[in-house]
Amino acid sequence: MSRTLTTRSGKQVPAAYLDEDLLARLKLSPEVAWFLVERGIPLPDCPPLVKTPEPRNSPGALFDASRVDRVLAAFQRLRHTQGELAGRPLKPDPWQVAYILAPIFGWVHWDDDADMYVRIIREVYVDVPRKNGKTTLAGGIALYMMAADGEPGAQVITAATTKEQARLLFGPVKAIVEKSPALKRVMQPLAGVILHPKSDSYFKPVSSLAGAQHGLNLHGGIVDELHEHKSPELVETIETGTGSRRQPLIFIITTADAGKKESVYSRKRERIEQLARGAYTAPAVYGVVFAAEKTDDPFAEATWRKANPGYGVSPTRAALATAADKAKQSPAELAQFLRLHLGIRTKQTTKFLTLESWTANGALIDEEKLRGREAYGGLDLASVSDLNALCWLFPDDTDGSLDMVIRFWTPEDNVEALDRRTAGSASVWVREGWLKTTPGNVTDYDAIGERIRRDLDAFDVKKLGYDRWGATPLTNDLEGERAPMVGVGQGFKSMSPALKAVQRLLLRGHQKGHRQMLRHDGNPVMAWMVDNLAVAMDASGNVKPDKASAGDKIDGVSALCDAMSEILARPPKKVSAYEDADFEVI
Repeated sequence: MSRTLTTRSGKQVPAAYLDEDLLARLKLSPEVAWFLVERGIPLPDCPPLVKTPEPRNSPGALFDASRVDRVLAAFQRLRHTQGELAGRPLKPDPWQVAYILAPIFGWVHWDDDADMYVRIIREVYVDVPRKNGKTTLAGGIALYMMAADGEPGAQVITAATTKEQARLLFGPVKAIVEKSPALKRVMQPLAGVILHPKSDSYFKPVSSLAGAQHGLNLHGGIVDELHEHKSPELVETIETGTGSRRQPLIFIITTADAGKKESVYSRKRERIEQLARGAYTAPAVYGVVFAAEKTDDPFAEATWRKANPGYGVSPTRAALATAADKAKQSPAELAQFLRLHLGIRTKQTTKFLTLESWTANGALIDEEKLRGREAYGGLDLASVSDLNALCWLFPDDTDGSLDMVIRFWTPEDNVEALDRRTAGSASVWVREGWLKTTPGNVTDYDAIGERIRRDLDAFDVKKLGYDRWGATPLTNDLEGERAPMVGVGQGFKSMSPALKAVQRLLLRGHQKGHRQMLRHDGNPVMAWMVDNLAVAMDASGNVKPDKASAGDKIDGVSALCDAMSEILARPPKKVSAYEDADFEVI
């Protein structure tokens, strides 16, 4: 870790007193930890289960402590409206500063178009159990964005699925304005809108697509209880409605859902988890998830504290103890307790291939050194307007390991859609050569065929497997030439041995001190697909890739399994790592 930190003003600040192990355990960046220590704010001992990287490595990134100071000062002008704290200044808890306010408002970079420093983070996702003050925090951010962010004519909205839900956030914010003398002098709290006349700005609730679209040029958008949104249209309209704003902010707050696939919540939550795992990068996106793990004892106080950063204040110990007692009496109450109070998605599945084991098997792959080597291929040709993958595996019979080469293609008109699903990473993949594009909006199979023929010249290809139900003119042409094409079934019989072999190799190559067993070049497209993988399992424990349940595209994994199927069918030479039953992991 650097021995100094650079602030927005360029000041060099000693960082030697910040312990690296402590920061790793608390999931704090050195800059945020320094800010907390310098401002006398206790370091919170309640790290989120999931936290995306702060944009400290983004080009030109600087941490501007004065901006965080300004936000905290603005919060001090707000007043609590209920309970024993009514009338007192709304002072954010240390965890709210450390994991939300400081990262969001502190990280800036220079914007030539705006001719000023602007925030790097523009999309925020906060997933935390009930009664941890997320609504009050979101309300304070909304008021700051409207009246204190220096944006003329700021349009700030809070969006929910119904008028009643939208007013659950707007109502308390309006009450804060009415009970805060400093705000009431400069703001006008009306029935359905809060006005800031000096800057010609407003804050209002919306609960429909039409309401969000009206005059859309948002500076700030608060999406409340994401898990209750049945469709993505309202959320997507808000996210794309920031127009010409210099530093807009979309702030999503939610509790966990039950684990339903393909919901708007599921997609947003999965994206945050992928960013946290490093499946791809998106400096403008930031998120935290506070939750217990499924293996934690749900009735232990340590678990309650782990999942609830506001534990002891809100929610209180007594409140969680009461909810836990109810959960002991009924499976339905238990599921609700796990989701609402511990942040556990009760139907969440365990990943079959982990990104951690995949990354551990990364290596330098030199295709020139693979020339003439025995090779087995897998080809996954998707629809004419989507992703296509070609995988080559090169066996090393000295230890049963494999070298892998993976290639991807997509029509150039599909890149924009991929960008929306990968927070802009697809364009980076194209620019860096990991993903090849073909002209127009349909796949140029001739380009893929040409690459395959060049590979046939370069490698000693024994078999090239492909989905027998996905035959195309390209596969037919290759089969009629010298390519040793083999149709591979995509059911449990063919895919389970192949997918389990991939898992075994990755796990063995991930063992401490062990050589990588499925060596690959770290292609980020493939890493994204490995992380997307979901599997279907039959009653006998056989598995196969499940495209319908996957987080997104898994074409590269399918191509890998097709190639692995042909590796497993080759004449036996020795007991290898992927055929060693003693190492089987299911």
